[in-house]
Amino acid sequence: MRNCHPIIKILALFTVWFLYLPLMGVAVCSVNSARDGWVWKGFTLDWYVKLFDNEWILNSALNTLILAVVSTAIATVLGTVLAIGISRFPWGRKTNSFLNMMLNIPVVIPDIIMAGSLVVVFGILREVSSMFDMGMIDMIIGHVTFQIAFVALVVRSRLALIGQDVEEAGRDLFASNWYLMRKVMLPLMMPGIVAGAMLAFTLSLDDFVLSFFLSGPDSQTLPLYIYAAVRRGVTPQIHALSTLIVLVTVVLVVGAERLSKKEVA
Repeated sequence: MRNCHPIIKILALFTVWFLYLPLMGVAVCSVNSARDGWVWKGFTLDWYVKLFDNEWILNSALNTLILAVVSTAIATVLGTVLAIGISRFPWGRKTNSFLNMMLNIPVVIPDIIMAGSLVVVFGILREVSSMFDMGMIDMIIGHVTFQIAFVALVVRSRLALIGQDVEEAGRDLFASNWYLMRKVMLPLMMPGIVAGAMLAFTLSLDDFVLSFFLSGPDSQTLPLYIYAAVRRGVTPQIHALSTLIVLVTVVLVVGAERLSKKEVA
């Protein structure tokens, strides 16, 4: 930034300010004793206290946590295996290009397209089994479908950083595949795996579109609750809830970024 043109600096600062000013406004409103309007009437944490007394919010938070934890656990395992398979198996050039393209599609495809596609798929599956009725199972599968790609991309970057010299050295010392994976590769990959899991958890925590299309009457999440509540009018409790979600998201994203940049020991 020191060697940048002043106009570029101004544009960068304006962009950051434009992005984060609304979030700062929500955080300020969450500790304002005024129920309505932008008039400051004093600092208070009553809205946070009332937030935890709201049964609807607590149930939505529990659903959100269950959805994020279960989908992240599944996506982390599958994404890690996928990353190892793509990076370490000697695929042909065309096959490797095809796999890379397929891996990036869930990242770039619009959420509304993926959600609509999943609705069609689950509609067909419901003809086979009632297990796929709109609800938590459908939401977990839906979240896993896009989380896998993010986990695999992060783990692949970690594998590229590690390189193959360590594996070759282990095989030269007659290490079996299981021993090499358990004692050598997994410890080295762990920062990437954890970073990918934290990123997947954050994406699940904030997801609205897929959850909106796939949720049932008993599987409302916090983003869905906020959407329904805002349509009836924004209250200080919504400001408090939004602030907490943003704080959790920021902590997870920063943690994932630091882990992904950790140097190989």
